[in-house]
Amino acid sequence: MTDAPVPGLPPVSPGTDVPLAALTTLGLGGAAERLVVVADDDALIAALADADAAGRPTLLLAGGSNLVIGDGPIPGDTIVLRTTGTTDEDDGDHVLRTVAAGEPWDAVVARSVADGLSGLECLSGIPGTTGATPIQNVGAYGQEVADTIVRVRVHDRRTGETRDWDAAECRFAYRTSIFKGHGRYVVLSVTFRLERSELAQPLRYGELARAVEQADRPATTALVRREVLRLRRGKGMVIDPTDPDTRSAGSFFTNPIVSADRLDAFRARVAERLGPDTVAPEYPQPDDRTKSSAAWLIERAGFARGHARPGAALSSKHTLALTNRGGTTSDLLALAHEVAEGVEAAFGVALRPEPVFVGVAWDDDTPAAAAR
Repeated sequence: MTDAPVPGLPPVSPGTDVPLAALTTLGLGGAAERLVVVADDDALIAALADADAAGRPTLLLAGGSNLVIGDGPIPGDTIVLRTTGTTDEDDGDHVLRTVAAGEPWDAVVARSVADGLSGLECLSGIPGTTGATPIQNVGAYGQEVADTIVRVRVHDRRTGETRDWDAAECRFAYRTSIFKGHGRYVVLSVTFRLERSELAQPLRYGELARAVEQADRPATTALVRREVLRLRRGKGMVIDPTDPDTRSAGSFFTNPIVSADRLDAFRARVAERLGPDTVAPEYPQPDDRTKSSAAWLIERAGFARGHARPGAALSSKHTLALTNRGGTTSDLLALAHEVAEGVEAAFGVALRPEPVFVGVAWDDDTPAAAAR
C-alpha cells in the first residue's frame, strides 16, 4: 500500500467544506463537511471507527463513477479511498489475483490481459475502482465480476471483524450484492480466479461477438479488450475529458426484469404502441423472469439520443447514459424522472436507477445513502 497519488484517479487533499464534484465522473455534488484520505486498510478501518464512535455520518468515496451526489452539503466524514496493491497466488491453470479496493479498475483489467490471464477482458473501460465491482456486481458485454470472484475481504463496521467472504456469502445477483445500499460492510480487497490463457472466455454478447468475428483472427483477450474499448468509446462510455458525453455515471438505469405473470401484458403494451409485429428484446432469466433492454424501451418511448432539459441531457451516443451539461444534480434527476415516467406510461415498466444515491433519493423506496 502507498500514500502516493494513484494514477488514473483525481488528486485529493483532506480538509473541510471540500467540493466533491471533481471526484465524480458526473462532475456533480455538494461539499463534504470533512474529507479524509486513507492509503491503507488500517487507516480506513480507523477512520470509520472514529466516525462511528463520534456518531458522524460517513461516505466512502473512491472512483466516483457510479455515484449521484446531491447538491447540498454532505454531512460528516467523506472518506476517500486510495489503497493500492496486487498479489498473486498460483492455482494450477489459474491465478488467484487479490487486488486492493482502491486500485483503478480498468488498469486491473489491462494488467490481467498483459499478463496472459483471461476472465475480465469484457469489463474493459469501466471507470471506478476495484472495491466497487462486487458491490454492484459490475458487468458488461456478457461478463460480470461474479463470474471470477472467489473471495472478498470485508470489514464489518458493526462487529469490528475483518475476514474473507466467499462468493456465495456476497449474494451476487444482476447488478447487485449484499453490499449494495448497505453501509455496514466495507470492501477492502477482491480476489479473482483468472485463467492462464491469452484466449478470451466464450463471448456471450452478440454485438461484441460480431465485432470480434470481423477481425478474422483468434479471439484473444487483447483483441476482445480492444473491441470492447472501441464499442464503449462509440457510446461515450470511456472517460474522455474532451467528450461531454462522458460526464455521466455510466448506464443510469438497470435493464428491467419482468415477472412471468406480467410478461403477456408487457408484450401487449409493446405491440399496442409499436405495432403487432414488434417484440421487445427478451432475455430469459433462471427464475422464469425475463430481462428486457432499458435503452430499447427509452428510445421507443420517444426519447432520442441528445434529448435535453436545462443542465442535463441523454448522451448523444447512447440513451442509457444521462450526462451533466453544466447543471446540477437536481437537473439531472429531473431528466431521469422524465425518462422513467415516459417509459412506464408507454410500456408499464418501471425503470430503476443503477448508481448509488448520496444526499438525495430517487423515491421513497430508495433512500439516500449519505448517513450510515
